[in-house]
Amino acid sequence: MCWKVRSRRGSYERLPSAARGVRLCRCPILLGSTVRRMRRLRAVSRWSPLRLLPCCVGSWLRVPELLAPTLTSAQRRPVPSGSEAALCRVEARQGRGSGGVSMAGQSSYSRLAGDDEAAMISGGEDYDSKTLRLLGYKPQLKRNLSLLSNFSVTFSIVSVLTGITTLYGTGLEFGGPVTMVYGWPIAGTFTVIVGLAMAEICSAYPTSGGLYFWSAKLCSERRWGPFASWLTGWFNIVGQWAVTTSVDYSLAQLIQVIILLSTGGANGGGYLASKYVVIAIHAAILLSHAIINSLPISLLSFFGQFAAAWNMLGVFVLMIAVPTVATERASAEFVFTHFNTDNSAGIHSNLYIFVLGLLMSQYTLLGYDASAHMTEETKNADTNGPIGIISAIGISIVVGWGYILGITFAVKDIPSLLSPDNEAGGYAIAQVFYQAFKSRYGSGVGGIVCLGIVAVAIYFCGMSSVTSNSRMAYAFSRDGAMPLSSVWQKVNKHEVPINAVWLSAFISLCMALPSLGSLVAFQAMVSIATIGLYIAYALPIFFRVTLARKYFVPGPFNLGRYGVVVGWVAVLWVAIITVLFSLPVTYPVTKDTLNYTPVAVGGLFILVLGSWIFSARHWFKGPVTNLGG
Repeated sequence: MCWKVRSRRGSYERLPSAARGVRLCRCPILLGSTVRRMRRLRAVSRWSPLRLLPCCVGSWLRVPELLAPTLTSAQRRPVPSGSEAALCRVEARQGRGSGGVSMAGQSSYSRLAGDDEAAMISGGEDYDSKTLRLLGYKPQLKRNLSLLSNFSVTFSIVSVLTGITTLYGTGLEFGGPVTMVYGWPIAGTFTVIVGLAMAEICSAYPTSGGLYFWSAKLCSERRWGPFASWLTGWFNIVGQWAVTTSVDYSLAQLIQVIILLSTGGANGGGYLASKYVVIAIHAAILLSHAIINSLPISLLSFFGQFAAAWNMLGVFVLMIAVPTVATERASAEFVFTHFNTDNSAGIHSNLYIFVLGLLMSQYTLLGYDASAHMTEETKNADTNGPIGIISAIGISIVVGWGYILGITFAVKDIPSLLSPDNEAGGYAIAQVFYQAFKSRYGSGVGGIVCLGIVAVAIYFCGMSSVTSNSRMAYAFSRDGAMPLSSVWQKVNKHEVPINAVWLSAFISLCMALPSLGSLVAFQAMVSIATIGLYIAYALPIFFRVTLARKYFVPGPFNLGRYGVVVGWVAVLWVAIITVLFSLPVTYPVTKDTLNYTPVAVGGLFILVLGSWIFSARHWFKGPVTNLGG
């Protein structure tokens, strides 16, 4: 077998045969001489001191047996080290447009995929297909998305119209204008940092598996790969299902408010749909999303681009129209300096109030991992995928801040907007729209139309969310992590993971059913949407700056020497918001006012860890090649 490593000069050359015969001593005293011998053999990248350390200091650095997978020799698959991944990437790039890959590249790739598998790369394949094969997978999804299409899906999921509209009342109650106007750029800045760290890893591993695949590869040289993959994958996919549930249920509630206002309002005998009608609307929305996501990716790309345009234009229309129409507008002093401390939660600390108000911003800036999950359908994935992540976050921050400013200039009386006795039944932003048009024209029809614009944006957000969910479920099943994996990894004649699409829609419906019995239980479940997903975001970043710091080989999009610093800031921010969003939001704390977020997230962690210890560690081997199929 051809063994190649990177020399100090940056070139790739055969590992001297003497290195293969070196027996790594466990005595720390001899560590220095061993490393010097490796350096004389010019194999620094492969035989670094950090990698030799566990072999030399004894068994106390071994991975605990409960977390280490118990695999048979037939189940083991060699994974690419940093130098091998770099070599594969260079050779794949050299093959772009040349119609082939060198024999050396095929030899190196055989080590990744297994010598007994069909690991030879077709000379007629494009660069993206070669890259995917070098990562261990054969192309199964149609690669038809451009950078614009990839960005559109993610921008539609982030959807500032969805998040801000849904939680605008929360922002008003906890801090008001100051929390929203200044909290948004604060949360946005740290979200960009998290996105940059994710984008760098995405460029190195452009696969639909996204986060869990990254964790597996970044931990592969410490035997933590399968466990890291299992933990990250389940937090990611459950968090995504919770996001879809939350988005589509919030749309059902908005439709409930639109019907209420259209039939006379809460004070005019309007029709207020029951919780059973709301869940039926939620089911109908999910059904339509599943049908749309069953269409070919070319049509889905069109819907995604239309959704991005709708979100963008909708924000500008609303941020200009609503304050312009309102007969009474807030002053600049009110918008930029008023801090609302009057809340029904019994909280009086200004810092505590400001922190709780950040929930609106952080909940909105979520779901940008979609660009990573769409990379197997994106052209030039190792570049366009990372750009899709960053551009979706950046544009959402700018557009969202404008939306917050525009709507807040139409706010005058905060208590009346939050009162359950107003025309919108306490739905703050709906009351803002309705009141603005009614005060000028004597009718709130214009406000209802504005709510319709928001409803369409939320609908597209849910549609794109199902798209991302299904790709994650497809990839996770492809690696055997889900029950009935062979079913969910199937693709139809249009190269769409059809079974995974309908699975995602069905689970999102099931997650909404607790709302029929207890709204507290439902809120606890969907709380995983924010904290659970951000934990999944942080795990591969943490592995990249710790376990993989010395051997991580970045792709075309990289942060250079700042990658580790950015990664640590991202991890710390996720740790902070995890704690903050687990704090009580109402005092005194009772069973009805308790913040069940830590209970839900902790319960998910216990289930994932327990399933690993008692079952998955015996059979789950992390991402595996499917080139032999």
